[in-house]
Amino acid sequence: MKEYPKITLRAARVNADLTLEAAAKKLSITKETLRNYEYGKTTPDWNMVDKISKVYDFPSDYIFFGSLTRLKRNRSVT
Repeated sequence: MKEYPKITLRAARVNADLTLEAAAKKLSITKETLRNYEYGKTTPDWNMVDKISKVYDFPSDYIFFGSLTRLKRNRSVT
């Protein structure tokens, strides 16, 4: 099983070689909404988390949504 580092949502986007605008377009959301996710002002629902994971080609369990929030399935938000 491949081991992944724990990274921020912004870092995952940058690693996917996507600008804020390009990522928002692929996710069918506004860049303001994506920026709010990256800064932890809002948290995406699980459907959006799955979509982000696919677009960024990075497992959602290893992405921090906001500066300190890491979402984990079947567990509380930490």
